[in-house]
Amino acid sequence: MKTFIPAVDMNTKKWYVVDATDKTLGRLASRIAVVLRGKHKPTFTPHIDTGDFVVVINADKVAVTGSKLLNKIYYHHSQYPNGLKSKPLGKKLAENPESVIKKAVWGMLPKARLGRDIYKKLKVYSGEAHPHKAQSPVPLPEQMSGF
Repeated sequence: MKTFIPAVDMNTKKWYVVDATDKTLGRLASRIAVVLRGKHKPTFTPHIDTGDFVVVINADKVAVTGSKLLNKIYYHHSQYPNGLKSKPLGKKLAENPESVIKKAVWGMLPKARLGRDIYKKLKVYSGEAHPHKAQSPVPLPEQMSGF
């Protein structure tokens, strides 16, 4: 039995749209990471980008459980002495909700050249409108999304 390796030009990428309204942040991010990586396809290959594009809308309406709005802290360091900055999740959601979903998905992707290329296929918007109507994205199917 021979191992099937998909050709790069053989892989046609689809566009999916996901509405983040009242979806739990971690569960949403894990399903998006699966679709971006291409693990939902039978032609998945770990070293080739076989995933699809994902457009996330209503990022400002994502849900979190428990007391994460106050207790979950995002850290950033400016690489200068005393340059550690911290923000709780609630404040970060109010200021820039797209970055919360992007950071959650980035944590679930590989951290190499392939992971950076996969990450570029994620498009996140805080409202209903997005500029990807020409690609005619379809909603992520329920049996594939696991929501």
